Amino acid sequence: MIKEVSDRKNISLSYAKNIRIKTLEMVYKAQASHIGGAFSMADILAVLYSGILKIDSADTNNENRDRFLLSKGHACTSLYAALALTGFFPINMLDEYGTDGTILMSHASSKVPGVEFSTGSLGHALPVACGLALAAKRKQMNYRSFVLLGDGELNEGSNWESFLFAQHHKLDNLIVVIDYNKIQSFGTTAEVMLLDPLADKLKAFNWEVVEVDGHNHDDLWYAFESFEQNGIPKCVIAHTIKGKGVSFMENK
Repeated sequence: MIKEVSDRKNISLSYAKNIRIKTLEMVYKAQASHIGGAFSMADILAVLYSGILKIDSADTNNENRDRFLLSKGHACTSLYAALALTGFFPINMLDEYGTDGTILMSHASSKVPGVEFSTGSLGHALPVACGLALAAKRKQMNYRSFVLLGDGELNEGSNWESFLFAQHHKLDNLIVVIDYNKIQSFGTTAEVMLLDPLADKLKAFNWEVVEVDGHNHDDLWYAFESFEQNGIPKCVIAHTIKGKGVSFMENK
């Protein structure tokens, strides 16, 4: 068992390293942006795509697949890298990012194999994920819906409506991850719109909440595997560092 835990951690750590490398290559080549927010969520994606999500790149239309939606669609480079590394499309296709005519657009696009829903306008993915989770309940299907939110994105009221909706409908097959890097477009989250105490707010909405170091793979694996089907929607608050992995980019 100890070896199995060590092996999966090594796999997810390798995923995270390669996600960051491919992301940096894409952003540099395209002279694009949002590298900080893409790096802060790289470890989260690495754990999800290396073993948590029930998905198969060879069977993308399987009705029982888990659904993953990236709500902070501007940070799609890390998602594209994760999908390529998982086999959804050839890795060399990442070279097309941001070029004319490519499907690898600068915001997450459902034209890309493995991307469930196009995102870019913030506050849209969680309502859709709620609908997917509710559909699974009503159809008596076993798939789960995962959605990754940015912290600045929590300024959007549609997310708080969704938090209410999910607990009302007992969507325990819905897992929200908040990339809490504490920096958004126009400053820190504390300066723009204070979120704390974030965990207490979500608990008051009757959500099950786990707070973790979003760069600690042991914490992430444990958090995702600790949730049970108990009628309560789930949230992982992942405390992260914007630009994580490159010293001069961190917290910038």
